[in-house]
Order: sequence, then C-alpha cells, then structure tokens
Amino acid sequence: MQYTVFISWLKSLVIEIFAITYNLFKLMIPIIIVVKIIEELGGIEYIGIILEPIMQMVGLPASMGLVWATTLISNIYGGMIIYVTMAIEQPLTVAQVTVLGAMMLYAHALPIELRIAQKAGVRVIYLLLLRVGGALLLGFICHKVYSLGGYLDTPSTSLFNPEVSTNDSLMGWLMLQLETLFKVFLVISALVIFLRLLKSSGIEKLMSWLLKPVLKLLGLGEKTTSITIIGITLGVVYGGSLLINEAKSGRISKMDIFGSLTLLALCHSIIEDTLLIMLLGADITGALYFRVLFALLLTAILVRLAKAISDKTFNKYLVYPKPT
Repeated sequence: MQYTVFISWLKSLVIEIFAITYNLFKLMIPIIIVVKIIEELGGIEYIGIILEPIMQMVGLPASMGLVWATTLISNIYGGMIIYVTMAIEQPLTVAQVTVLGAMMLYAHALPIELRIAQKAGVRVIYLLLLRVGGALLLGFICHKVYSLGGYLDTPSTSLFNPEVSTNDSLMGWLMLQLETLFKVFLVISALVIFLRLLKSSGIEKLMSWLLKPVLKLLGLGEKTTSITIIGITLGVVYGGSLLINEAKSGRISKMDIFGSLTLLALCHSIIEDTLLIMLLGADITGALYFRVLFALLLTAILVRLAKAISDKTFNKYLVYPKPT
C-alpha cells in the first residue's frame, strides 16, 4: 500500500516538474533566439544611444546607456562585462556605480522575465513601466541622496574579472544556452520537491504565520508566501515559473499573483545579484538597503491602489482575465 502511494506521489512529482519546465522553456527558447538576433544586428547599441540622455539625468555619463541597454536586453552579467571594459577609460565614483547598479538590479533581462510574468497573468505594459520607471526613480533618488550629502564620491574599484569566452561561434553560443537550460531544469526540480516538503511538513503554514504581519503590510495573501520567498532569493525565472503553475490551477487569486509579481519585479535574486553588483564597486546602501526598502514601499502602495479600483479596470490594465 505504501509502495503504491509512493509511486503515485513520485509520478505526480515528475509530471509537475516536466509541466513547469515545458511551459517555461516554451517561453524562454524563442526569446533567447530573438535576443541573440537583436545582439547580432546591433540593436543593443541603438537602445544605448536612446538611453544616453536618461543616464545624465541620474548623474551618469551618457556612455553608460550602453551598459544599461545590454542589461535590459541581456542580463546583469552581460551589462557588467560591458561596464568593466568602459570603466577603464571612463572610471566612475562609488556613488555613480551604486546608482548604475541599482538601476541594473531593478531592470534587467526584460524579454524573458516580462514574458514569464505575462504568462502568470500580469500585463506586460504595467510590468515594463514598473521595472524601467522604478529603476529610473530609484536611480534618481540614490543620485540625489549621494550628491547632496557628498557621499561615496571616491573612485570606485571593481573586483569583477570576467572570463572571456574563447568560442564566439554559433555552436559555442548554442552549447552555452543548452547548459543554462539544463541548470534551470535542475533548479526547478529541486524547487518543486522543496515546496512539496514544505507543505507536507507544515513548515509552509509556519512561514505564512510568521510572515503574516509583513504580508499584511504589503497586501499579499498567505498562499504566495513560499513562492514569493523563492522569487526574492532565486529570481523571477524560478518564482515566476512556479506562479504560472499556480495561476493555471486557480489556487492563487489574481490579486495575490499581481501583488507577488509586483514585489518580485523589483526585488528578486537578492543574494546573487546584489553580490554581483557590489563586485563592480557599488555600495550596499543602494545595492540592497534602498533597493529593498523602495520595493516594499512601492509594492504596498500599488497593491492597495489595485484593490481600490474596480474589477473592470483591474482586469483591463493590470492583469489578464485568464493566464495567457
């Protein structure tokens, strides 16, 4: 009897892992290809030119537009590589690197991360405005705080020494993507098992109870606790992929999905990404403290505003009536 129960549990586990992975890869693979085409056609350079005037508004050299453009389309690591090559001829202060880093942390890898959030049921336009607008606002606030107080005006020192790939061929790029996708599969498998253990052991309920005051302040439901924590620590790709599964099952309300993804859009992969940006020479005040505080405050405000508007307006501008 116990053997039959275990086999049934194992079968459902495998089905869930492959369902989540399949849905995620359906989103990621086409976007990875499109981003590669944009890079090869020089699209990122054009975006960098558009961003140049905006960089000056937050106290950064216009040339840093290329760094943020690379980050927006590719990822934080790609932006960091561009930065270290440019910083040799145009070094920044600690304050400037912190401003740039804070913006990179809020808005990066948008093609993939926005599509994942869209699949979970939140509208792309809202998330795009939230992440880019939030990045600019946080960057502007950090710039004003540091410049008015004369803080962090010393030259920055980067500890980031990227490994330059010796294989720039299409096959080399393809193998790198396959390796990345395999790692994503392994992480998702571990997360699904971890979530099941949390539920079966009762730890998930304990976590929800302990975090209830914080969730209440943010306007988030208790059912989003474990997935939100995963997203905050590991990133939108993992937290979002799990939310897609929950949205399809109907176990979490649209409002809770909206609130969870609003928070994850601004505050995710809090350990790894923060450390990466600090390797560039950024200060922890902007890379972590201001970033998290601003994300919590903005989430609390936006969730309350979303609850105050009519269902018709909520469905029309913020979420999709059904997961896409």
